[in-house]
Amino acid sequence: MSARRGDSANTAGAPIEDLVGIGFGPANLALAIAIDDHNRRAPDRPIRAGFLERQERFGWHRGMLLEGATMQVSFLKDLVTLRDPSSRFSFLCYLRDRGRLADFINQKTFFPTRIEFHDYLEWCAAEFGSAVDYGRTATAVHAVRDGATVEAVDVVSRAVGDPADETVRRARNLSLGTGLAPRLPEGVALGPHVWHNRDLLFRAAEPAARRHRRFVVVGAGQSAAESAEYLHRTFPDAEVCAVFSRYGYSPADDSPFANRIFDPAAVDHFYDAPEDVKRTLLGYHRNTNYSVVDGELIEQLYRTAYQEKVQGRERLRILNTSRLTAVEDLADGARAVIRSLTSGETFTLDCDAVVFATGYHPADPRELLGGLAAECLTDEQGRLRVDRDHRVLTTDRVRVGIYLQGGTEHTHGITSSLLSTLAVRSGEICDSLLLRRTERDVLAGRAGGRADTADTVAAPVG
Repeated sequence: MSARRGDSANTAGAPIEDLVGIGFGPANLALAIAIDDHNRRAPDRPIRAGFLERQERFGWHRGMLLEGATMQVSFLKDLVTLRDPSSRFSFLCYLRDRGRLADFINQKTFFPTRIEFHDYLEWCAAEFGSAVDYGRTATAVHAVRDGATVEAVDVVSRAVGDPADETVRRARNLSLGTGLAPRLPEGVALGPHVWHNRDLLFRAAEPAARRHRRFVVVGAGQSAAESAEYLHRTFPDAEVCAVFSRYGYSPADDSPFANRIFDPAAVDHFYDAPEDVKRTLLGYHRNTNYSVVDGELIEQLYRTAYQEKVQGRERLRILNTSRLTAVEDLADGARAVIRSLTSGETFTLDCDAVVFATGYHPADPRELLGGLAAECLTDEQGRLRVDRDHRVLTTDRVRVGIYLQGGTEHTHGITSSLLSTLAVRSGEICDSLLLRRTERDVLAGRAGGRADTADTVAAPVG
């Protein structure tokens, strides 16, 4: 894969990249691999792509790489296998390269630890160091017009920590893989003693006096249960209070038939379904992914709570059918106000930190697209309309492809922000890039064989 580093703000006459990817997490990494596979097969027709990533190096949920925590998805749903089982970027090739293939097989499991899978992702990402500008944040996208038609975009980025270091990259297509933002209850702000679980390892390791020797974990899903278990194990002198509105942790449905909702074919079924069927399917199968916990972890936490009852010292407190109604970040800790949903009783817990394991929500890409957002089509609920190839549907004035790597649950189903279909999705986006380039070339030929106007377009219009 070839990539051009960001030019100065004046991009006139500079080569145009076929794609600029914003964010370089697993989704755009999988796309980089798919593009690399194409470029090796067709070196005479390469896709020129580059990526921007705000982190200084590749990282995926580093704050939740808890010791012993396992993936909830099979290693066969890595970045490539469902698209090309023979790829050199498969998890099995990674194991062979690390000298652990036989050892892994002897474990008789499909689920590596999260630490090992992260190492696999880093191993893949290392192949694309020249294609990624790390430590840069995309700040704006400007339309580049030829008359009334948007032929390309200029992506403006700044170096993290140095706003004066600004570059512009011009591209015919965008792939937005900016990830997810933490979801917090209304009125809650993160602070020194109010955390989101995504930062758990970093915040828990910070040296601080723990006056209260208590943590409060809010949430009922996998991350909440893992956070409670981690804090209980890591701080043997502390009480850990798990707060959630359910009666108990609910087990994830990972039965074979239910798991078909994560199959690539399920994306086709979902995309073609009527809107009311889409809502029904999401409702039926929320217990495969949302606010559910691995059964083994549930049993482990229950055994821990029971043994502590036997021993007469209960450090793991399950505050079920309860809700956190307020939290205050104090100088020496945090104060959590809890209300029982059954009795209505309200009580206060002073603690060293409150950890919100309350999930994530996708960022709205229109915030980055600026004036170009007005050219994007929406449905009756104001959501972006997205074609089957993961491209935002736009007015006819836009020839730029805007591909979404996430945030498409309403059109493509439950796997939108998950790993399960990344391999196949990256291939679909790569194929779409090639098809649209062919269409562009045909149009240019019909116009008299002239060079694509995007190579000589005027300065961008915001």
